[in-house]
Amino acid sequence: MAATEYCRGIFDYTVTLATALDADILVASIINSRDIDAVRQMADMGYQIDADRYVADIRATREQEIEAVLRRTDFPPDRIRVVIHTGKPIDELLRVIKQESVDMLVMGTKGRTDIEHILMGSVADKMFRKSPVTIVSYRDAHQAQRIQKRLDL
Repeated sequence: MAATEYCRGIFDYTVTLATALDADILVASIINSRDIDAVRQMADMGYQIDADRYVADIRATREQEIEAVLRRTDFPPDRIRVVIHTGKPIDELLRVIKQESVDMLVMGTKGRTDIEHILMGSVADKMFRKSPVTIVSYRDAHQAQRIQKRLDL
């Protein structure tokens, strides 16, 4: 499943919740500074790559993807805001929660494998531990089915 399709699922679920709760929506996208650091290291090794251009391209792509998702919804556009930040995802999400007075966070788990999770952890897991607000964990049908199979030992 493409990341954009997964993001649409998260957004659609968020719209369902926001409609039921008469809430506004803040879409937050974080460009991971770790990726930018890796691009800068490659440039330092002589590769023809520009970290600033990389960030600009990622930002433009995310803006286009978010706009495509927003065009599909009947949710009032004046009740949706979008922010795109660069930094460590957990730190930036926590900053957004505080600065924007967020009441609830809806996020996906991205479905990492168990080995990746054990070795690296995940943004979602860390957010569940650190967030001062309620987090709703979104799972699409594929993830739910995969989890169900593990439970059917």
